[in-house]
Formats: sequence, structure tokens, C-alpha cells
Amino acid sequence: MKATKSKPGFWANLIPLKGGLSGPQLAGWTPGPAARSGLGCSILADELIEVAPSIALAADVYLPKTPGRFPAVVAFAAYSKELHTAGIPAGNNEIGSPPVFTDRGYVHIVVTRRGMGRSGGEDAVFLNEVDAEDYAKVIQWAAQQPWCDGQVVLFGTSYYGLTQLQVARLRPPALKAFFAIETCTDYFRHIGMFGGAPQPDFFALWMGANFNPMQFKLHVPPLVRALVSHIANSPLKKLWWPKLQKRMTRIMKGFERLQPVLQTREIFAALTLDGKTRASFPLSAGPSGALDAIEAPFVVVQNAGYLNLHQFGAYDLFANASTPPDRKWLIIGPAEFELPAYHWQLEALAFFDHFVYGADNGYGGQQRVRYWAAGVKDYRAAADWPLPGSAPLRLYPASQGADAVMHRLGRAPGEGTNRWAATPLGAILTPGFDDVANQILSFDMPVETEIELTGPVTVSLSFSCNEIDSHVIARTGRVARDGTYEILSIGSIRPACRRIDAERSTATEIALDIDMPEPLTPGVPVTLRFSLTPQPVVLQPGERLRLDIGSRTDLLRSDPSHGHAQFDMQVPPYYSRNTLHYGADTFLEVMVANSRERSSQ
Repeated sequence: MKATKSKPGFWANLIPLKGGLSGPQLAGWTPGPAARSGLGCSILADELIEVAPSIALAADVYLPKTPGRFPAVVAFAAYSKELHTAGIPAGNNEIGSPPVFTDRGYVHIVVTRRGMGRSGGEDAVFLNEVDAEDYAKVIQWAAQQPWCDGQVVLFGTSYYGLTQLQVARLRPPALKAFFAIETCTDYFRHIGMFGGAPQPDFFALWMGANFNPMQFKLHVPPLVRALVSHIANSPLKKLWWPKLQKRMTRIMKGFERLQPVLQTREIFAALTLDGKTRASFPLSAGPSGALDAIEAPFVVVQNAGYLNLHQFGAYDLFANASTPPDRKWLIIGPAEFELPAYHWQLEALAFFDHFVYGADNGYGGQQRVRYWAAGVKDYRAAADWPLPGSAPLRLYPASQGADAVMHRLGRAPGEGTNRWAATPLGAILTPGFDDVANQILSFDMPVETEIELTGPVTVSLSFSCNEIDSHVIARTGRVARDGTYEILSIGSIRPACRRIDAERSTATEIALDIDMPEPLTPGVPVTLRFSLTPQPVVLQPGERLRLDIGSRTDLLRSDPSHGHAQFDMQVPPYYSRNTLHYGADTFLEVMVANSRERSSQ
């Protein structure tokens, strides 16, 4: 591919773009001096990168103002690139802040896939293999440019994280490292059919916000973006962002009402109506099962706040990539609702400095796993995940009497049964329904000595129903001494899709085989075994560990203003009575960390 000779335009760079940092930036440490600093930022807008005959992708290239050849940071996705750098907290703003990277001696390149905005070609199904091949060509193009020293790294969240894994499997020669935040590896079970049920709430929100006609046509001149960035990234954000966050549910519902373009609506229909098996799922399978093709150094960051999206992929990648153990890191951060990758930029820059500039900044000495421990609110570190020396602990639900009371959670199996009502989302119910049919079973355990629970979380339930299928959600939480509740982890399962897919399961996730549902026999117990999202926590004496079991996502969700995001699922499919049978097959299994095998950061 030919090297571009474009130069920054005067008007595009009349006002400098203002950089932004927000949220967590470093996982419990302070790096040594930056390799480069103070280099400024300028833009080459709408560069065209040829990826096939008569097809070129549009890219914005952000350069240090200081002349020279620098490593390139590439971000590639299906979204419009027009508002990312303005600092507006939109859900697709997942590429970071270019001035933060250019100031530290990196070229920051934001690329839009075929068919979106000014990129040529036809819009197609998301996350396809052609996109991955285009991404590899973009990486090689960047390495050949006169402003690049031949080294390319990757950065981004969500879609920009998923595509990193896809292209890393292709091993483009110029790729030196990648930094992926909130990624998925199996698109069928991690995105499309979470817990065996489709996610129309997520898809409608995501598609309405990002793939409506305006997004395809949008063009915001760099000068306007720069002006907006001075407002969005000013100190005043501390005042307006919390107010905006409290209204986020309403804002998200507004995005759901926006009509996507026809092609995207067709994909929505295919996902929700037809994509119930791996063979009929319209997206690609994803890299799970082929992660051993990845050899590049990487950091993968897991946000514990997204409860039924972006879960489990980080652990799959960390365990199964062929990258040498001393060149890959897993970070489990605090639960954060704010998705944009203005988070973790300083961590990424320290990582990149270590690998492409050879900076002796301490990154090579970091433990392979660093994790935020809820309860004590600090980072701890370990040599691997699951933590070496950790031991499983089974806690058994037990009846305390009537269905609606708080039940016991302890170390001995219980006896008997309790029931809860499963009603469809948006169901017609008589006023006062909950007075006669509780929709949640709750259990708690007083904490007597300090205990750290860090690692995979699973639930096994002996379950029966008076219908052929239902939906079951399990949620764990920490209750502080003052009664304040903090959600920790959540997981779900369709009882008819209870068969375990051992081949695709990992040490952190029990994968479910949902291709061939097995209808329930009303009244006959079956065993449901499924995973919850891990959230490390240190429990103190006087606190309580709570387990809640129900069927409706909206009744067990956490509001975005609390720091968590969860998308409602259109389940369960029937009104039904669900019964939990106590005994040896009904338990919550957590991992107890061995303090000798980990350290505080």
C-alpha cells in the first residue's frame, strides 16, 4: 500500500483538541517516567486507506506536533468516527482521547469499517472476517507511513476490543501488542444468547444509538470537535456527569426508539428471531477455541460492572492465548457504568512504553493478575487466574419458613423447598400481586471472620417448575454493617438449556449448550449449573453475603447510577411457579483466596 503524503490542515488544527482522562487509569501502581511527553496533537482528517480494489476505509490520524516517526495506536470498529474525540460520553466513544496518546509520542488512528460514513464498500454483518482482514491491512498501512516507526499497537473498549482479538489471530507483522478492554470471545453465548436467551434490550439500544441513518451520514469538522472537546473535557464534567448518569436509563430508552437502517434491522430480526442456535446465529463465531493463534503481548481489562455483556471473554483470552505468560496481563477493575475508554489510557501507555519504547518503567515487574477487591476498595495481585492456592467454598441455601422471608445461607445443606413466581417482563399483574406470590427468594449469611472471595462463582440449583421452561437468575451481593447493599455478581440460565458444553467451558465460565433445548417435565426436579460474573470481594465481620434468586432481570438489576449496567431480557416466557429444592445439589460455590498466594498492590 502506498504511503500517504497528507499534511495537517490549517482549519482542522486551528483549535487544539483537548484531551480527557476519566475513571480508573492505573491498576494499583505508579509507573516510572514516560518514554516521551509534551508532544502535542494535530489531525489528518479523513485519510483513505485502500483495502481492496476501489474500496478505501476512512480514518482520522492524530499526530504529535513534534516532527518524527512514532509508534501507531490503531482503533478499528463499525461506528462513525465523527464524535469520538469530542469527549461526549456517548456509548460508542471507546477509542480513548487522541491528545493523551499523541502527547506521549504515539500516532492515534481511528478507522471506520466498510459501509459506515466515508468508508467505501457495503455495510455487512458485524464482526465479520473481511473486517478482520481489512484491519490487518490497516495495521500494515500504518507501519509504512512516513510518520510511523514501523511499530503498531491496538487500544479500545467493547467493539474496539473485540476486533483486536480477531486481528491478533492473523498475526500482522507490524503488530507489537494490544490493550483490550471489555471484550468477548464467543459472540453466540457472550453477546447473542446470554444464559440461553436473546438480548433484545441491548441490541435495540446499541443499534438505535449507533446505526441509525444520521450516524451513517454524520460529518463533524475537526474544528467543531475540538471546540466541543474543551467543553466536554473541562473540570465542569465533575458537575454535569453525575446528573447525566442519574438520567441514563431514560436516555438509553430514547436510543432504543431510534430506527436503525434497514440492513441493521434485518440483523436485529435475525438475532432475535432466528439466531437461537450456533448454525443460525448471524454473527461470526468469534475467536474462542482458536485463541492459541494469538501470540502478541497484551493486557486485557475486565469491568465487573457490565453484568450480562462483555463477561467471560477476558478470562478465556488470558487462559488460552499462546502469548508467553510473562507477556500477558489480566486486570479486573472496579464496577464502572461508564463504558468509554477514557479509562485505562495511562495504564495502556505504560504498557506500550514498555514494549515499543523499551522503557524501564516497572511494567515488566507487574504481577500477571491485578484485581480490585470490593469491600476494601484496593488492588491486589496474584500470579495467575484463578488465584493459585485458592479453595472452593460451597454455601448452601436453606429454608427459614415462608417463601417471602429472608432465608439462610450456610455451610450445611438445607432441607425442604421454597417457591417463587416467574412472570414475563411487562406482564399483566393485579395490584398487590407480590403480597401473595413473591418473585424473589433471598438468602444471607452473617460474616464472622474476614474472608476474601476471588475467582469463579457458580451456582447449582435443584429446580422444578410447573411449565416446560422458565428463566432463573442468581445474584450475589454484599450487605455492609450499615445495611448498604452492593451487587457483586450475576448469572442466568434457561432451564430448558441446562446441558453443559464441556468443550467450550473454561475455569471461569460454565458454557451452556443451547442448540437442543430439553423441555422441563412440570414438577420434576432438574439440576441447573451455571456461572455468575466474578467480582473479587473482601467481606468483613458484621457484614452479610446475600444470594437472591428470581426470574426477572428488571427485578434483580442495578441502576446505572449505582455503577452497574444490565440489559433487560424478555424472559421468562411463561407465568409459572418455580420451586427450589434444598439439599446437596443446591449451593453457591465461591473461591476463597489464600492470602499467602497474593499481595496488596
